[in-house]
Amino acid sequence: MTVFDEIYQSLVRDIMTKGIAEVSERTRHETRAIPGMHFSIDLEKDGFPLLTLRKIPIKMFVAEQVWFISAARKPEDFLRDFTHIWDDFTNPGDTLTVAYGYRWRKHFGRDQLGLLIDLLKKEPSSRHGVVVTWDPAQDGLSLVKKKNVPCPYTFTVNVIGGRLHFHNIIRSNDVILGMPADVTGFAFLAHILAQKLGVRPGIYSHSVSNAHIYDSHYFAAEEIMKRKNDHALIRLTLPPHTFDRAEKKDKKLVDEIFENLSTQYKPLEPIKGLKIVL
Repeated sequence: MTVFDEIYQSLVRDIMTKGIAEVSERTRHETRAIPGMHFSIDLEKDGFPLLTLRKIPIKMFVAEQVWFISAARKPEDFLRDFTHIWDDFTNPGDTLTVAYGYRWRKHFGRDQLGLLIDLLKKEPSSRHGVVVTWDPAQDGLSLVKKKNVPCPYTFTVNVIGGRLHFHNIIRSNDVILGMPADVTGFAFLAHILAQKLGVRPGIYSHSVSNAHIYDSHYFAAEEIMKRKNDHALIRLTLPPHTFDRAEKKDKKLVDEIFENLSTQYKPLEPIKGLKIVL
């Protein structure tokens, strides 16, 4: 199996065998959870972390990150041509109140992503490459139920030894549905930033405060723990100027990246019946 497959399967097994079972007051679902979960993957040595133990829609995470980089807030603006993943989280105006890319590039009055690139171009050794999604004025610390509160709420980028290292910090991760997409999507963003800065991809680190599996996904966890897939290493090769093309919402970019990955990707069958718990 790939390194990510092994890490993921081990994590699912740990949660199912060692996780604490509790019922969430908000969702009324039981979850099994472990606190303080962390792993790292070397994007050069270990390959691109695209889960092969079940099929993951490639265009979903590619289009999502392109949409984030463009700073758009409405799924109708580019994203819905490829995936409907965010449709359940929009407000009556068909706007995603907590759109990650909008938070990175506009919400706080600073283009954090643009400033990150500018900083690391001029001072590659800087340890100030922090991008924040969480807004303390709006998010969390309240019993008011909201459709969407950022799960990956901050990430840090460091250039060490000519390689870009990306540390993603997540408050809460649905391990069956959310985590595979988050890892793949943010590793994709790490590749894009590395290309933009003219450095090699480095270590992708994933830290979760609350890693959990919902009771409605237990059947999928049991299936994941049984599966094996002798899959070759996956290598992501980006088209030139990927970041700049993403800013312009270039639809051909999604197809080009899909073609690169789909020719390598030989996943096991999808697990049917998985639904997002809102």
